[in-house]
Amino acid sequence: MGDLFWLTEEQVGRIAPNSPKSRGVARVDDLKVLSGILHVIRNGLRWRDAPPEYGPHKTPYNRFVR
Repeated sequence: MGDLFWLTEEQVGRIAPNSPKSRGVARVDDLKVLSGILHVIRNGLRWRDAPPEYGPHKTPYNRFVR
């Protein structure tokens, strides 16, 4: 899918200090999750409508809520 939104590693590095801490479970790739969050917000999608390339829709949603 050519219309996916991906952050660069540098952009993720700038945002990472503001990310919630891990809760004992290994974290999912921040690049994938943050790009998914921004894709949903930017396109006015429901979380369920996020493309599968960003992972399960609950993962970006839960990270956004935290």
